[in-house]
Amino acid sequence: MARHVILKTFYSSDKWRTFRMNLILERGNKCERCGSNIARSIDIIGHHKIELTPENVQDHSISLNPDQVELICSDCHNMEHKRFGYQYIKEVYLVYGPPLSGKTTLVNEQLQRGDLVVDMDRLYTAVSGLPSYDKPDALFSNVIGIHNQLLDNIKTRLGKWGTAWVIGGYADRHKRLRLADELGAELIYCGATRDECLLRLDGDEEKRFRKDEWRGYIDKWFEQYQE
Repeated sequence: MARHVILKTFYSSDKWRTFRMNLILERGNKCERCGSNIARSIDIIGHHKIELTPENVQDHSISLNPDQVELICSDCHNMEHKRFGYQYIKEVYLVYGPPLSGKTTLVNEQLQRGDLVVDMDRLYTAVSGLPSYDKPDALFSNVIGIHNQLLDNIKTRLGKWGTAWVIGGYADRHKRLRLADELGAELIYCGATRDECLLRLDGDEEKRFRKDEWRGYIDKWFEQYQE
């Protein structure tokens, strides 16, 4: 069954309609985003904070969980999904910091379905099929080519994504600021001391055979970093 048919079946079900009406009776007819009054209950949209998919729609801890549903107006709903005039409002974040500072973790915590992520480690994995810590030098030209093409797509706002996350070390202040300016990106710094990064490396079993290599990455970043 096609994706839209599965979700349409859920949204037309008695379970969802009863659930949504109970939320309206409990919370009232104000948009929980902008606070505007919504005169007709039919115009109040039950927005799932975790986007529903055919894989999770039957998980009622997501689809029928009051904590996971907002009551919002159509304008806020269109803004959330970047539709009907809002599709040109694209947010870009340049997430930088030393190796093992938590950049990927931070992005994963904020990531929403349909966001664009540009990360050399993930690109190496996609191209090579190897774990993220194993980056063959022979593939660098291919990976950096894909990386640069994705950055160009962000600069021109190509595609239907609403938020883009660019992850990297970017220790050089001049290069970092220039890229942020070219992308129209907000900078997010993941701060960690050299000792904190080394401590995390010591506890990372995945990198146990490559610790000297990663100590070199950490040392190099702190040698080059400019605030």
